[in-house]
Amino acid sequence: MSKGILQKRVEIQGLATAILLPSVGVFGGPIGSEVGELGPLTSVVGIGLFQRTVLALQRAGIRQLIVLSGPDEEQLKRSLAKGPRVTIPVRWMPMREFPIDDPRTWEALAAEVRGFALIATVNGVFSHGLIEQLRQDVRDGHAIVVAQPRPQADELPTNSGMRVKIQFPVPTTMASVRPDESTLLIAELLVVPASLMNAANVGAYEKGSTPIRQWIEQVAADGRLHVVTAEEKRGTWYQPVRTSEDVERAERKLFSSLKGDFEGFVDRYFNRKVSRGFTRLFLELGLSPNSITVLAGLIGLVAAAGFGLGTYSAGILAALLFQLAAVIDCCDGEVARLTFTESPFGAWLDIALDNFVHMAIFAGIALGLYTAQIGQEDDWVPLALGGAAVLGNGLSFLLVEKAQKIKRAVGWRTPAHAAWADVMLKNVASRDFSVSLIGFALFDQLFWFLLFAAIGSLLFAGAMVWVIRPSAVALPRL
Repeated sequence: MSKGILQKRVEIQGLATAILLPSVGVFGGPIGSEVGELGPLTSVVGIGLFQRTVLALQRAGIRQLIVLSGPDEEQLKRSLAKGPRVTIPVRWMPMREFPIDDPRTWEALAAEVRGFALIATVNGVFSHGLIEQLRQDVRDGHAIVVAQPRPQADELPTNSGMRVKIQFPVPTTMASVRPDESTLLIAELLVVPASLMNAANVGAYEKGSTPIRQWIEQVAADGRLHVVTAEEKRGTWYQPVRTSEDVERAERKLFSSLKGDFEGFVDRYFNRKVSRGFTRLFLELGLSPNSITVLAGLIGLVAAAGFGLGTYSAGILAALLFQLAAVIDCCDGEVARLTFTESPFGAWLDIALDNFVHMAIFAGIALGLYTAQIGQEDDWVPLALGGAAVLGNGLSFLLVEKAQKIKRAVGWRTPAHAAWADVMLKNVASRDFSVSLIGFALFDQLFWFLLFAAIGSLLFAGAMVWVIRPSAVALPRL
């Protein structure tokens, strides 16, 4: 069987279509029935719920979107046009022509679905990992529901989701659901096979509601219901948004889910904690990720100039400024992920400016040390160390660029080389040394910092050559 046929079969059987209900709940009833001011345009971290849902599904690999829209269709279209580009096709089906209580609506929707459909309202915020889990768990003829966790002590129960009685055991993924629980609180986000949406499976139900409840009860009775539990600690969280308190909870979960691809100990436990306040400020100011990257770079260059003065107090102030730059440098990625504005250029600009600032810091320290001991017999040593540190850092940056190109083009020659490359890429992006620099400045020992930086950067460049050399043979023009 050809590769093309296999790929087509995977696409047909997989989860590629999402059906959104911006004006009504998946199980019937209007969105925001408890708090009238909440709706599909309610902002969560600067992006409306509808727009955030569309962009999150696009990021998770959904390839087709169908919107059963109400009277706010034009507003929803305008909201999509203002934000990051939506690249997947969006088909609008007005509910006045396709009412949700008409079996023919769902029969028409079933004809548009190849394999499975994700059906959701937009009154919720969910993680990328949750959609990935749903896409992995699709099974022929089975439906998947997301079980919401029990409300915390400070949370008020809402009418979101539905409770359905099922007979255990039921297949579960990462489940915290105990087998003795016969009732699940289901989130308004679920996956159903197209065959379940056909008219033959749509019986009598209350006017104005949807048939989804009876679908779920039917597959549960047949043993064809799969449960995925929403758990923040596993990255598969779901937060319904029905009240203003829910908006705050959703924003907290979004911020807590932020994590860079490469970050060290200091980034994780200090920089990332402090950066949240700056990120909120930058979101309110409307700064783009690239502008934040440039701002962090400028602060870093000011710190380098401070080191160049060569005084004790200037060194301490410069070290603190460099730490501030490291904190703000976390914000560009956070803003990009929260607003769906990541870009290859932005990722390159971030690492390029980081390395440029690092080289400027090394040069500034070398100049400051030289200025402080000019005229002495060994006054040239700091300049030599600074040159070595700058050279090692520059070579490391070029080699990292080469490593990323190898990874994209041909991949690594062996798993061992791939593992080593990941370790090296993680370390080159680490800002952990910013904290140690403060310590060296406080104890007036910047010479030793420069010595370690020179040796470390040259050793790192040598290690990168050893890692990428075997794989680079397969990519002659790099």
